[in-house]
Amino acid sequence: MSQKTQGTDSGAMLPAEEQEVIRRRDRLLASIALSAGLGLLLALPFALSAGAEFFLPLTAALVIAIALVPFLEWMERRAIPSGLAALIALIAFLLVANTALVLIVVPATDWFSILPQRLPRIQSNLAPLIDYYSQLQRFVDETVQMLASGPVAAAQTAAVEAPRSLLQFAATSAPSAIIQMVFALLIIYFFLAGWTKLRRRTINSRDSFDGAMAVARVIQNVVDATSAYVLTIATINLCLGAAVALSLWLVGMPSPLMWGGIVALLNFIPYFGPMLAAVLLALGGLMVFDDPWWALLPAALQIGFHLVEANAVTPMILGRRLTMNPLLILVSLAFWGWVWGTPGALLAVPLLIIIQTVVSAAGTPDIAGFLFERGTLVMSPRKENDEKEESPVTDG
Repeated sequence: MSQKTQGTDSGAMLPAEEQEVIRRRDRLLASIALSAGLGLLLALPFALSAGAEFFLPLTAALVIAIALVPFLEWMERRAIPSGLAALIALIAFLLVANTALVLIVVPATDWFSILPQRLPRIQSNLAPLIDYYSQLQRFVDETVQMLASGPVAAAQTAAVEAPRSLLQFAATSAPSAIIQMVFALLIIYFFLAGWTKLRRRTINSRDSFDGAMAVARVIQNVVDATSAYVLTIATINLCLGAAVALSLWLVGMPSPLMWGGIVALLNFIPYFGPMLAAVLLALGGLMVFDDPWWALLPAALQIGFHLVEANAVTPMILGRRLTMNPLLILVSLAFWGWVWGTPGALLAVPLLIIIQTVVSAAGTPDIAGFLFERGTLVMSPRKENDEKEESPVTDG
């Protein structure tokens, strides 16, 4: 009887050589999976860039739709049907976008058209500042000559009328731009109209209660974090733009609402946006005022307001919940700016929030584990022990 039991026990256990073969096979499969994942990761930016006409409006529409979900749910709680609530949210977004277009694009086009006429004034305003730098003076002269005889002058002679609304902007755009705009609007509407059913179906598709709760938590965290950031930052930037516009109106700067809108829009791009806004305000001041120090006052006012907003207002309102690593923000800005340009830079932080929320909820793969000892495809020691205990053993 003891011999039979001993033979059964020895048959249930795998030899050391076979265990080593299985371990190597699992590590090989994990290495292949890692290599394939790295290959897809390296190919992703090139695919996104090549397919920008599809991926850019799709991504922008999804980010906008996620930001509008709280407004949609607020209307649904008041017994408004999902389709009608989605239509109201879309119309509200279009009104905001059309207002921004009228306040920013139309005056900016007028400023751009008179730039060749104001280049001598800009040069004369800068002359006292660059008298001691002959090389810089020669560079400015060459730049002025290039701008005066280049595309800017051609744009002035062409006298193309700026669009006065989103409808006129769509009518004067290329067919591809119209298709992308309609595609993005349809994505926003159908995403919002089917959001409640989609969320319920996704949660109910899980077999276990824990899995359903995990999915619900991820969805809610993504919506809360994205909408909170977008709406909070939009409110802060709107107040910043209003403060800058008021101060510019007090110092006599033309088109203060346009400059306030530019400051608010560029402030969505961390670090680089405020610097670009300061440069544009300095250029605009040099185009308007004769005194160089007075001409640089608009840029100084914008920098002052931005320092207060970035160091006091935004940290106080956002708090620790939406605080992100500055290094990750810079990497996200560089990546999405490289892939999609300025629209990608505007979407960089919301996309970073979505990715961070999903990764923090789903967990990260054990990459270092299989590189050194045990891989992601290798059975854990606890599971191995459980299977050993469940293996049949005959007593006689």
